[in-house]
Amino acid sequence: MVVNGQNGWGVTYTSPHICALKGSTVDISCTYTYPTRINGHVTTVEKTFWFIELQDKEAVDLRADAELAGRVQYLCGRNSCTLQITDLRNSDSAVYKFMFITNQQDGNYTDQLGVILSVKDLQVQTSESSLCKIDPCTWSELTCHGSCQPLYASYIWYMNGKKIREEAFYSDYFYSKDSVACAVGGYETFSSPSVCIYGNSCNKVVYTERSICAFRGSSVDISCTFSQYVQYWAEEKFWFRVAPQWQRSKSPLDLRKDSQYAQHTHLLEKDRGGSILRISDLKDTDSAEYRFTFKASRFEWGIDLPGTTLTVTVPHIQVQVIWSSTGPKLICHSNCFPPGHSTFVWYKNETRIQEETFYSYRKHIDPAGHYSCAYKGHRSLPVYAPKVPLVLMSSSGEIMRGSSVTLTCSSDANPAATYTWYKENQTLLHKETQLILSSIQSSDSGEYYCTAENELGQMASKYIFVNVKYGPEISSLSVSTSAKIVEGSSVNLTCSSDANPAATYTWFKENQTLLQGREHIYHFTSISSEDRGTYYCKSENLYGEINSTSLFLDVQYAPKLPSVSVSPSGEIVEGSLVNLTCSSDANPAATYTWYKEDEDSPLHSEQTFTITDFKAEHSGNYYCEAQNARGRHNSTSHSTFVAGSGKSAAFGSVISVLLAVTLITVLLWIRRNKCFAQQCEGEERHANRALLPSGQLNDVPSAERPPTEQQEELHYSSICFSQTHTDVLYSNIRRVQPQRHAEEDEEEEDAVEYTDIKVDSSSRSSGTRCHENAQDVFALHSTVNKNYVNTT
Repeated sequence: MVVNGQNGWGVTYTSPHICALKGSTVDISCTYTYPTRINGHVTTVEKTFWFIELQDKEAVDLRADAELAGRVQYLCGRNSCTLQITDLRNSDSAVYKFMFITNQQDGNYTDQLGVILSVKDLQVQTSESSLCKIDPCTWSELTCHGSCQPLYASYIWYMNGKKIREEAFYSDYFYSKDSVACAVGGYETFSSPSVCIYGNSCNKVVYTERSICAFRGSSVDISCTFSQYVQYWAEEKFWFRVAPQWQRSKSPLDLRKDSQYAQHTHLLEKDRGGSILRISDLKDTDSAEYRFTFKASRFEWGIDLPGTTLTVTVPHIQVQVIWSSTGPKLICHSNCFPPGHSTFVWYKNETRIQEETFYSYRKHIDPAGHYSCAYKGHRSLPVYAPKVPLVLMSSSGEIMRGSSVTLTCSSDANPAATYTWYKENQTLLHKETQLILSSIQSSDSGEYYCTAENELGQMASKYIFVNVKYGPEISSLSVSTSAKIVEGSSVNLTCSSDANPAATYTWFKENQTLLQGREHIYHFTSISSEDRGTYYCKSENLYGEINSTSLFLDVQYAPKLPSVSVSPSGEIVEGSLVNLTCSSDANPAATYTWYKEDEDSPLHSEQTFTITDFKAEHSGNYYCEAQNARGRHNSTSHSTFVAGSGKSAAFGSVISVLLAVTLITVLLWIRRNKCFAQQCEGEERHANRALLPSGQLNDVPSAERPPTEQQEELHYSSICFSQTHTDVLYSNIRRVQPQRHAEEDEEEEDAVEYTDIKVDSSSRSSGTRCHENAQDVFALHSTVNKNYVNTT
């Protein structure tokens, strides 16, 4: 066993040296290896062949060798190949090497050793010899010599055409007339030539060819040379047939006397002891072994020595296409070319090429051409590159997932094409005519095509689309951005689902349907905080439906307008605990800062601002600021706080004013007592009592009229003056107001009290008589304002 190679490349020969007998058949075998993948590319073997030597640095396929034409055959399988050579000749002795070519760059491999083939003849050799003392003879010990015979082989010895014995050595007395031949047991057909042992004029027969192949209906010449001992003259010589069941006990029958051969057999004589058997119009039954014999008066040539074997076969001429680096070569081939053939006829597209008569075609080969050859009227079929392949699909209806689909590729080509399947330009590593998808899946959908290739060219088929139908699967929901989503930005939600036919989509937000249709993208042109929530989609077609996983859409936005609340919400008493709380809608959550108007420094950095011991100096306007990563916003509402002691002071002021009014009233009453006693008492029923605020308030100018909300608590006092007084006296008593912020200028008065003074006109005296009209009435208004604390 011989192994040559490295890095996964190698050729292993069964034997480094083979010796074979001339005329026999030899098999030279090897196996080969190569890397499965190189740089991620799968390795495939494209060509295999045997060669003897390089010609112009190129290995030449043995089938293109004229000396081996018709005798060479390749028997190759997966990673193995056998070279078979029939009818071995001495010229076949050589070193034979194997080469294989792959699809990889620089992927050709052969070895440097190969197999040595030695073709040898058996020869009879004399190891010992001594002359006879009386008769003209010699005693000799003979050996059957040949470097190819197996060890411990048995030998068959022939003398004068007759089988003598079977032993390793043969010793006897040999005379001038005697010739001897030998053969290896089991290989009798390849016996040695007959040789003279004593002298050179012995009787012997030597066949020109040990085997001949001829076409049915043709003619063949089987020849031999013979010699006779000088004292004998052949009286009869002829050819006979050795049938499969022929028995040695029977006398051979001259073919000229055989009824089956008499009409198409002729015996031709050659000069100097030659004989030719010509058989015409060959039939299959003519296949047999033919031997020659001759008879003399005292001698008869034996009939045991093997002769020439004829094989009649049906004419089978073919054009072999041999690969070479310069392009394909055409060889006119048959496994039954008779010896000495020389003339061939070549055709291109049915037109004979006159100048081409060699067994190989030596002109340029057109890939679109049809080529054929002929020998002795027998013509081969044409060879040509593949035509456009046709692809057929087993299923004519809809292809459902899980079903079985068969694609068949066929092309007219000679030599027969090999096929390769592709899916969308991706090789499927399938080299068969049919591509079977036994349990088809959605991933098998796509365009398929095949290529047909032989040694003359390659052709690709048209595409065929395999459309696998299935319901939606693996639905997913994705957002167009991986960054944080900010209010006002553009956002796309994409619903992805593998389905055939294409799915329709339904969009949901918290189980509320948003949109339904073919659109698989839900678009927010300017997303807002209201769009924040959980989304999912549903994909469906005729064959099913599926929901995607949920996706929470987190929209970030700046704080909205903050709102402010005060606790407690009622009357704030000095010394109490007050909480100011700021709230704002924001994402991410806002942080808060409290400020007091007209002050720059922040007061507090929490959502709730607490004043534990409220005092008068705490009164004022407050506001808060809400802030996050997206922006900030100040509150617009604020609160004014007045200490609880202010209401008590106002109440005391009101009491003082009332006492003053009462004192004035008493003094005036004493002064005018006489007038009231004399005049007013009698006319009281006729007097027009003027109650300005209660009855005639509308006569007071609007600028002087108290506000409606200040008319809730009114106290009236009636005072009469003499007729000489004509004016209305207003007594407005107000508490000094505390300083307020510009934003809180509105005030509310707690209560307003009016004191009305009227003059009684009941006296008729000229000095003290009161007027009877409405102008005699005087009103004294005493207004006391009480402040309310604004708590909003």
